[in-house]
Amino acid sequence: MAARTAFMQGNEAILEGALHAGARFFAGYPITPSSEIAELASTRLPARGGVYLQMEDEMASMGAVIGASAAGAPAFTATSGPGFSLMQENLGLAAMAEVPCVVVNVQRSGPSTGLATRPGQADVMQARWGTHGDHPSLVFAPASAQECFDLTVEAFIWAERLRTPVIGRADVVVGHLRELVALPDPEDGRALASRPRPQGPPDDYCTYRPGPDGVPPLADFGSPYIVHLNGSMHDERGYPSADPAQAGRLIQRLVAKVQARVGEMVAVRHFRHDPPEGAPPRPAVLYVAYGSTARAAREAALMLAEKGVPARLLQLKRLWPFPDSEVEAAALEAGLTVVPEMNLGQVVLEVERVVGKRRPVWSCAKSNGEPITPDEILARTLEVVGA
Repeated sequence: MAARTAFMQGNEAILEGALHAGARFFAGYPITPSSEIAELASTRLPARGGVYLQMEDEMASMGAVIGASAAGAPAFTATSGPGFSLMQENLGLAAMAEVPCVVVNVQRSGPSTGLATRPGQADVMQARWGTHGDHPSLVFAPASAQECFDLTVEAFIWAERLRTPVIGRADVVVGHLRELVALPDPEDGRALASRPRPQGPPDDYCTYRPGPDGVPPLADFGSPYIVHLNGSMHDERGYPSADPAQAGRLIQRLVAKVQARVGEMVAVRHFRHDPPEGAPPRPAVLYVAYGSTARAAREAALMLAEKGVPARLLQLKRLWPFPDSEVEAAALEAGLTVVPEMNLGQVVLEVERVVGKRRPVWSCAKSNGEPITPDEILARTLEVVGA
């Protein structure tokens, strides 16, 4: 079938991205505003020879995803804030046991039940630190329906390549908007998500003996290879180990296998808007934004440029590992940075960490279940610029 363009919802594009990447298993529990993903998976996956399971809750959903992945099936789930909280323990198991999987969190306003149908972006730090202990974290944040498709494919690729859980972190605005999405030829997606598998004799296989890239090959449960997946500290065979040196090497490798590959992953998108010709020179304002707020920030940048102030937007497509070098370079080229987000200030702390005292960094925070508007971002910018 030839490539085509379709008008679809962000959540639908997430499901299409998962299918294109080779997903074969979904387990989940319906929760607003991610329910469309589960609903579509219930028909689309079985039609392609995959498996759909509606579980009794999000804890069981995450456990089923880990089990299916361990058996060899690229697996995923979708949820929102309350369900994402319930998944944290098993997310830690997936990280420690090095079981590849994808978790989509379509955020709403919280905490607790919060405002189930209203937007929020307050799960940013939870996506990084939600489960206990030091662990790898890889999180993508789409800002459009097209990016819902593209970054879901990206999430599956890296989950499988690095044997790690990957989080797709959308929000209700992006999940429910409808836009044109360019869908590639389905044939182009075959084996996109491919995990390293053992090549030697079964008797020589160790579940956690890393390859040259720090990632151990993963055999399927039920294959001739004996697999010992373990959420406790373990040696290369997968047997429990309390040796401090072994524990230190293991944790360092879990994090390093992700950090070492960030240069190959999508990170940011740049936008530049300059004032009309003849406007007096002024330092540029940089917006650092993500998800649906990046859309409002881009409009605010256009409005600011029309007022004679050069404006830049750095859209974060990957939140974790945080794109330090890209943020630093963009911030140092500007006079000041404004970070709009639908929380009381989470990513702004990362920008401040990267930029330090070399440039001023200002927060534009909102956390009442309403999206940030371009006018609000512009008003905050003019307040700090002094225009």
